[in-house]
Amino acid sequence: MMEPVAAVEAMLFVAEEPIPIGEIAEVLEVPVPEAEAALAALGDALTGRGSGLVLREAGGGWRLYTRPEARPFLERFAASARVARLSKQALETLAVVAYRQPVSRAQVSEIRGVDSEHALRTLERRALVDEVGKAPGPGQAILYGTTALFLEKLGLRSLDELPPLGDHIPPADVVETLERPFRPEDPSSDSRS
Repeated sequence: MMEPVAAVEAMLFVAEEPIPIGEIAEVLEVPVPEAEAALAALGDALTGRGSGLVLREAGGGWRLYTRPEARPFLERFAASARVARLSKQALETLAVVAYRQPVSRAQVSEIRGVDSEHALRTLERRALVDEVGKAPGPGQAILYGTTALFLEKLGLRSLDELPPLGDHIPPADVVETLERPFRPEDPSSDSRS
């Protein structure tokens, strides 16, 4: 008979999404505390043997992830032609949806300054965003939000774990300097009087 730790490892290896603790306990036919103990033992075993994997709770369940130290190797692997990546446009759109949800396609396009329909369709096909409702009022625009797969891919338990946007916004004086060349000239400052 297979040890619970090995069974949990096998389940997590083949799982397409995070597995809730209740489901792990049900499959193992043990109480939840025993399933939690098996998860803890698996986490310790992965760390103890220097595995390239770590066990983490994300997206409403448990999942195997790669260790942060593996990043340089994974980046080289991701640069290979075999790996499909999101375009810059899709990543921008995903960021807008993640931070502004629920948000309509028109709102996403307004924030980005370009039509975002194609990027939203790509994100829907990849199950990173989905329709979460309709806006009240005329037209009832479709509203988009992120999915559990989005949380899983980012290794987050909830949207509350997204990094604050304030960390990525430059100070007001820097924004002023960057925007100055793009503002229309003030006629009162025209020196040709």
